[in-house]
Formats: sequence, C-alpha cells, structure tokens
Amino acid sequence: MSKRTRAASLTTFVAASVAFGAVLAGPADATGKDTSASKHASTNASAKVKAGAWPKFLSASQLPPHPSSSWRAGKVTDGVPDELRFCIQDTLPGYDSRYRDFRTDLETNAQQLTFVVGSSAKAKALATRLNKDIRACATRIEQSDPETEAALKDYGKLSVEEGAHAYGLHTETSWGATDINLYSVGRDGRAVTLVRWGQMGDFSDAPVKAFKKTTTTAVNKLY
Repeated sequence: MSKRTRAASLTTFVAASVAFGAVLAGPADATGKDTSASKHASTNASAKVKAGAWPKFLSASQLPPHPSSSWRAGKVTDGVPDELRFCIQDTLPGYDSRYRDFRTDLETNAQQLTFVVGSSAKAKALATRLNKDIRACATRIEQSDPETEAALKDYGKLSVEEGAHAYGLHTETSWGATDINLYSVGRDGRAVTLVRWGQMGDFSDAPVKAFKKTTTTAVNKLY
C-alpha cells in the first residue's frame, strides 16, 4: 500500500491525537481557558454579526481549484475550527472569531478563520502573533509527537491591503502518513484572517500560486 493511500490529513492527525489524549490536545488548563474564551467570543461575535459589522468570507469558487472535485462551503460559524487550534492555541483566548469550513468529495479541505479586534494596532499585533505561531508549528508538532516529522516553507509576503504572508507545512509520520497544509495570515484594518488548505501529499502537491490568489481574495473581501 502506498504512502498516499495510507495517509490521513492533518485534520485526522490532530483529531486522533486528541482522542487518544496525546499532547496535541494541549494542557488541561489551556483547554479550559480556550473553551471559556470561545464561549465569550461566540457571544460577542453574534452581536457583531447582527449589527452587520463582520467582514465577508471566501466562497467555494474562490478556493484553489481541485482537479476532480468541486468545493462546498459550510455556514459561517462562531468560534475556531478544530483544524486550526493546535498551531494557534496560544493566541486564541480573548478574541472574537468566526470561521467557514470548505470540503471536497475527496480528502482536500480548507478553513477560513477571521478575527475582528478593537483597533488597527491590535489587529497588527494579532497578525504578528499568528504568523509567529504558524512559523513555530512544525517544531511544536515534532516536540508533541516523536513519531512525526514536520517541515515549514515560507512562501513570502503578499501585497494586499495591510499585508499577508503564506506558508507551507508538511508532516510525515513514522507509519507513512504524509500531509501538506498551506497557511496564510492577512490583515485589513481591524480584521485579521487566517486561511488553511490541506490534503494528503507533500510540498510538490501544494497549489501555492492558486493559494496565494485565494489569500489575496480573502483579504480583499474583509472590508
């Protein structure tokens, strides 16, 4: 059986680790803080949505094209998707956030997570922290699970609004599961958005050019 056949997405990798009580779930006290913050964020986020203050999200057609399956977009939801928690868990508490899931008929999936904060200065600081979290995620994965090797590629800055940055993260387990994920962080005024795309594979399978286009669209749509 090939590595590709045996592989699971990073989503599955993280979920399985949490289910078995592995370190990817984070310390118990950190999880508690995050749950409380998510409830607080959901209440505030809902109020802002009713007031019409929330930025727009990507549509399914704006994701990197899949060669054999169309994208489907879920509803915009308060909180933070599980697929993003591990890499950015240190930054999460205290911020209002909403997200949207995207799926194909195969293993490829994506999320867009957007924060709205009180000022442009706070948004800049938040974007800086999220970029730092993503750059540190490969090391965190390897420290959390000795059976997994992780590597990060920096795909550079994007010239859009107050700026964006794109990255690639490849993970491979000792039993052969190999996954590629693309991340980007962008900012426009008081809004910061994080986009993740992922599937089985390695860096050669990553649609970097298309993902950068998706990121540019995501940031432009914020306001």
